[in-house]
Amino acid sequence: MNLSIIAAIAYGMLAIIGGIIGYLQANSQVSLLSGTVSGLLLIATAYFQLQGQTWALIVAISITAILVVFFALRLARTRKFMPAGLMTILGMLALTVMVNQLVTFG
Repeated sequence: MNLSIIAAIAYGMLAIIGGIIGYLQANSQVSLLSGTVSGLLLIATAYFQLQGQTWALIVAISITAILVVFFALRLARTRKFMPAGLMTILGMLALTVMVNQLVTFG
């Protein structure tokens, strides 16, 4: 198992957990839905990477990049580190690992 698979699973789980916390704290159904969908998609891409599907890494990179942009914009708007700042930093870390995997192994 390579690091890009671990990064996709970890960031996917964080997205799901964040969506649940957003729902519980702010009763935000949008957080619950978006966190669950994006998290499950990232976990699914990790599964497909394990099966040798090279396209799954590109999909994982795309989803993670979209989430990083979303959380960076939210951080700029709210100026609150939690959760936007944390998710931006962790997303950039996951994105770095994934892109490195794509460049290194193609």
